[in-house]
Amino acid sequence: MTVEGVDPPARLRRWLTAVGVTGPSMAPTLRHGDAVLVRRGGRSVRPGDVVVAVFRTRPDLLVVKRAVRRQDGGWWVRGDNELVTDDSRAYGVADVLGRVVCRYWPRPGRLPRGLL
Repeated sequence: MTVEGVDPPARLRRWLTAVGVTGPSMAPTLRHGDAVLVRRGGRSVRPGDVVVAVFRTRPDLLVVKRAVRRQDGGWWVRGDNELVTDDSRAYGVADVLGRVVCRYWPRPGRLPRGLL
């Protein structure tokens, strides 16, 4: 799932940024057209958190994925939709830029933690 509305070079400059999401890779947790708030800083990322990240092999692409485990100074991230493999299985380790704290449109609420 890619991030819409955020210029990749900006890399989430504000501590709280609203972004739109596109694609099916995080379904059913997030769907195409959902809008989320992303927090930069704050508590450390933990396995199971939904994050905004950039793959080291694709620095032009911001994605929304679930953090799985620390690896090589970054994070192994995966989508919740097992049928879509545009995650660390394809692109390797990612650097996390922020943590998704909630969805505010169209179904406001906190995101469930993944069972890893």
